[in-house]
Amino acid sequence: MSHSDQIPAKTRVVCCIGDVHGYITKLQNLWSNLESSIHPSDFNSALIIFLGDYCDRGSNTREVIDFLVNLPSKYPNQKHVFLAGNHDFAFAAFLGILPPPADGSPFSDTWTQFEASEEREGWFRGEGYENMHVQGRRWAGKITVKTNLAKGTDYQGSIYDAGPTFESYGVPHGSADLVKAVPDEHKKFLSNMAWDDVCLDTEDGIKHYKLIAVHAGLERGKDVQEQLNSLKAKDTKVPKIECLSGRRNVWDIPKELSEKPTMVVSGHHGKLHIDGLRLIIDEGGGLQDRPVAAVVLPPMKIVRDTDNMKQ
Repeated sequence: MSHSDQIPAKTRVVCCIGDVHGYITKLQNLWSNLESSIHPSDFNSALIIFLGDYCDRGSNTREVIDFLVNLPSKYPNQKHVFLAGNHDFAFAAFLGILPPPADGSPFSDTWTQFEASEEREGWFRGEGYENMHVQGRRWAGKITVKTNLAKGTDYQGSIYDAGPTFESYGVPHGSADLVKAVPDEHKKFLSNMAWDDVCLDTEDGIKHYKLIAVHAGLERGKDVQEQLNSLKAKDTKVPKIECLSGRRNVWDIPKELSEKPTMVVSGHHGKLHIDGLRLIIDEGGGLQDRPVAAVVLPPMKIVRDTDNMKQ
């Protein structure tokens, strides 16, 4: 997906919005702060890239997706890109709306890589599990341990903290009734999420660079174009999509991209990290007491839901 500048002699503003994780009030406040901090003509024609992870942890996933679904009609001159995060991928997997693997293999082939964790994670075994991608089964599972030691927080239902998402649609965690409870409009949104976005000829002052937005990042030591092709193709036979789910292996910009200036923007990592052209915009990490952040390009300005923009 490529975007060309629609505004002659002027750079189109790009806003990259970090992981929302079911916090509707934070999303509303962040949107209001972006609107307050950007000139109206720039804001109304901006390219808005949501970096993924709309669901889980916070208690308002349904309202968050309603908000996102309605943006294109409320702001028709903006361009909206909704990237898939690993949580959204797993949500879509549970709903049965992922595209099937191109090679015809069943989703049950994805289970093997994770099966040592099946008992601990209490994978979903209800209606429809037989041909469900492993991440859908993990997402709706009932984890058997209380605390996520890496985060120091208690799990909410599953390894993905999906309990609040089920509850936002009015069904108990792990219930197959969620498939019926999620409106068709939301299923369409989740089905249409992009796995990556590439903007050409974005401009920052006088410097030109390419911008690649992907939820977690690009893997080191793997051909970048091959990774982008796989993301475009939505290759669902892979048990774990590293560009949506990786950690240290996708933290840095791959060396081959340093030859021509390329900005890589992600969320996912629970940190706000800016190192040259590598931007990680996930200050909240889905934690209630931390802000949801966005970056505005140019001028590389950070805006948070907690900023007091009122005059």
